[in-house]
Formats: sequence, structure tokens, C-alpha cells
Amino acid sequence: MGSVPSIKTAASAQNPQGLDWDGVRAPSLAEFEELAQAAYDRLPEDFRKLCADLVINVTEFPEDEVLKELEAESPFDLLGLFSGVGLPQQGYAPQTGQMPNTIHLYRRPILDYWAEHDESLGAIVTHVLVHEIGHHFGFDDDDMDAIERAAG
Repeated sequence: MGSVPSIKTAASAQNPQGLDWDGVRAPSLAEFEELAQAAYDRLPEDFRKLCADLVINVTEFPEDEVLKELEAESPFDLLGLFSGVGLPQQGYAPQTGQMPNTIHLYRRPILDYWAEHDESLGAIVTHVLVHEIGHHFGFDDDDMDAIERAAG
């Protein structure tokens, strides 16, 4: 038997101690919820105060009805979703029987996106969270970018 070859990459040159691959795994649903909460907690306080009635829901994938309605080709096409009535469309008083406005974060599609891009998982979750909350408020991309930078 020969010796095992040593594999040298740019990453191993930057991290000579190496990564303990035996301990590395994708975050569970519960850990992902904690990550989403931490991302939310980093958002500017004034912004969070306006989100008091929003529900943040983390699930593995979007529901089949959502995928069909949005004409998604794959359950991995959707990282997050705002469902409800955005503030610009709401009247003065909330309608009775109206479901709460909800931000949906989809764990598996976000993890897939993370695996394919050079961004931290926390930055991706923050981006999706801000983008979906932005739909609630009717913000444009510049507004959402400013909030995301403030969450930094």
C-alpha cells in the first residue's frame, strides 16, 4: 500500500491548520431558526419595531401550492416568501379573520444557495429576511440594501 497523497489547494494554504471536517454539518431546522433570529436581532431597532406583528416561519421547502402559484421549476428556486397583506395595501384597521403577515424562510433552498456561492450563511439569511420584510413594507431595492448594510 502506498501513502495517501496530500492535497494542496488555495484554501488549505490560507488555513494551514485545516478544518475539522468530521464536525462540520448543515444546521438543523432548530439551528437555522436560531440563525434567522440572530439575523433579525441584528436589524436596526427602529426597523424591528415596525415588524412587531410579523411572523417568521422557517421550513424545509415551500409548499407545493406556493411553487405551483409562482410557477417555480424546482423547490430550490425559492429562498423566502412574504405572505399576507403588505403595509401599503392595508387599510387603516386590520380586517377580521386576516391571517398574520408571515415571512417564510426555506432552509434547504437557502443551504443549496450557500453551497453554490461565496457568501456566509448568516449574510444570505439576512439578505433573504430583509428582502421579504421589504415586501411587507413595500420597499424598493435601495431601501432594502440600506437596511442590510445597517445590519452588517
